Amino acid sequence: MTPSPHRPVPRLGVHVTDDGVDVAVYAAHATGVDLCLFDGPDERRVPLGPPVHGVFSASVPGVRAGQRYGLRAHGPWEPAAGHRYNPAKLLVDPYARGLDGEVAHTPETYGHVVGADLAGDPYGPADPRDSRGHVPYSVVVDTRRLPGPDPARNRPWTPWSHTVVYEAHARGLTLLDERLPEELRGTYAGLAHPAVVDHLLGLGVTAIELLPVHAFSSEPHLVEKGLTNYWGYSTLGFFAPHAAYATAAARAAGPAAVLAEVRGAVHALHEAGLEVLLDVVYNHTCEGGLAGQHLSWRGLDSATYYAHDGRAPATLADVTGTGNTLDFRRAEVVRLTLDSLRYWADVVGVDGFRFDLAVTLGRDAGGFTPDHPTFVAMATDPSLHGLKLVAEPWDVGPGGWRTGQFPVPFAEWNDRFRNAARSFWLADPGRAAHGQPGHRVRDLATRLSGSVDLFGHSDPPLVRGPGASVNYVTAHDGFTLADLVAYEHKHNEANGEQNRDGSNDNRSWNHGSEGHVGREHPAVDIAPLRRRSIRNLFATLVLAAGTPMITAGDEMGRTQRGNNNAYCQDNEISWVHWDLTPWREDLLATARWLLLLRREHPALRSERFYTGRPHVPGQRPDLAWFDALGVPFDHDRWHDPAIRTLQMVRTAPPPERDTVLLVINGSLDAVHLVLADDHGGRWRLAWDSVWESPAGERSAAIEGTLHAEPGEATVVEALSMRVYVLDKP
Repeated sequence: MTPSPHRPVPRLGVHVTDDGVDVAVYAAHATGVDLCLFDGPDERRVPLGPPVHGVFSASVPGVRAGQRYGLRAHGPWEPAAGHRYNPAKLLVDPYARGLDGEVAHTPETYGHVVGADLAGDPYGPADPRDSRGHVPYSVVVDTRRLPGPDPARNRPWTPWSHTVVYEAHARGLTLLDERLPEELRGTYAGLAHPAVVDHLLGLGVTAIELLPVHAFSSEPHLVEKGLTNYWGYSTLGFFAPHAAYATAAARAAGPAAVLAEVRGAVHALHEAGLEVLLDVVYNHTCEGGLAGQHLSWRGLDSATYYAHDGRAPATLADVTGTGNTLDFRRAEVVRLTLDSLRYWADVVGVDGFRFDLAVTLGRDAGGFTPDHPTFVAMATDPSLHGLKLVAEPWDVGPGGWRTGQFPVPFAEWNDRFRNAARSFWLADPGRAAHGQPGHRVRDLATRLSGSVDLFGHSDPPLVRGPGASVNYVTAHDGFTLADLVAYEHKHNEANGEQNRDGSNDNRSWNHGSEGHVGREHPAVDIAPLRRRSIRNLFATLVLAAGTPMITAGDEMGRTQRGNNNAYCQDNEISWVHWDLTPWREDLLATARWLLLLRREHPALRSERFYTGRPHVPGQRPDLAWFDALGVPFDHDRWHDPAIRTLQMVRTAPPPERDTVLLVINGSLDAVHLVLADDHGGRWRLAWDSVWESPAGERSAAIEGTLHAEPGEATVVEALSMRVYVLDKP
């Protein structure tokens, strides 16, 4: 072993060289760090050289790719001061490109002494038992010659205005898909199988967003109940892919083969024109609160990596609800995050990231700031330039709701869109059925037109555009689309928490009977209205201004049996089912048709916020609103809670000649409607949510036989939505 050349900021991690490896580990409060090399039962410890700016480093000859290793850190065991050094514990390298093995839930994996029940005093003495064999090994992976994507050829670079996101679980999407060979189901390779690609392209999505694929570990309380962390929001390694999602052959071949499978899937999806976004969790780790396991960051430098609340004895700050929070006031935490993002962008080749609890990433001593160094670094980093960056704009800390407050170039999940769509189509009719008042239409109208109230604030104003609003009605967290119309209450009993977990604010409506209804069910007559409600919600999502995000399986009526927090259900509750009943086939056909309308009509894909004025003087305004009688909305109408019907006319900017009319009736009764007068031309009915399937009506629409004149009277069914296209005069 020879000391590495002293550098102000050594390149962290283990990197293969022609002679061996260069090793660098951040552990600013440690007195020493050992690189531990494992060959069979033997462990060879190599002390790293003295620290430079808190980084211990060395060049170690003779080490090759595939070598299993770990770290042991020496230093003070002073839990009251935030220091938890225990060299008996083998630590995962935070920069490891691959992991071998899983975390055991045994006393050996805790830095402090615990009993068989894993309970103990986190401020008590250090546990002397060696954790080797109870924690994963880090594995050396040589990435020097792995080509990243050619920016000019290998990335789809889909504009935000054309983007349709499909949120999916890497395992759950394909595990039950019998079109795939059995060995590919539930794997990275399965994501790129032609059957899956054909489904995504046929549906009309442009990007698949994968729930976390960083290596993760399940929480001890889940393991105790015989459950697992299915969603993966419990990160163990920010560079290593989660090996369990790879094929058996890749897992047997080792971490390099797992990485190759991930890269191969990304490349194949790119070849099909699909972008790949990753849901990433940089706000916390799998080590839990102070009483949690001792696996990596806690043993290397707990005082630096984790935010503390300033109390004595030292207590972790928790704005994530997981027991710990990574401290983004620390340059080392920002560096770890940026290094990880660059790796997945440059080496794996992904096209963007969705940041879980992103407010945490922008917290400094004064709270959240959109000018936080983390966001500045992401916005200016060459490796991330042009990639899609999406914030989940909240956490559970003080001032944690920040929708609309992230800087350019971030887009954001729009929870206000979710709430408005659910309230208008489900919660309000449910209340009206019992004689109770609902919400006014103005909130839905604001969401349909791009949520300028949230995303229009910038310097200069309005620069972000509607694409910054990632619209969604459902996500992995909450009811599925089919469950929203079938359940008014969560049914999370399978989670083992007496149904206490999960949100109670679902804004759902069971249409009069709790749970799904079959042919023999006494309430089977409500099934058609439920299906219409699903179509209303899906159409609202994909036809609104902004970036729609579809949850995998919603296009086929997937149910979680009323579970709105299925994070621990790695079973058929969560997996996507591909055996479609007739109504699910009709729903899929409807989803495809609606996304085709979005794709073919520029008026439905606005790049800029609407002004209500013409693009060209004397022409139609870019956006206009009318009531059921075809009268333009005024201030009083917007504030009248009795109004549940509106018409939205949107016109694309030149050189496009495209105008689309959305007719929305959210009342429990059919409405006599006078079609909005749009200064010439005829309205052609392109879709009606009353249609169970667009199959027959679609051909009529294409042939132009479903025409109506502006000002013509028609009847719009209760709780329904129509799309008209203006034929060019």
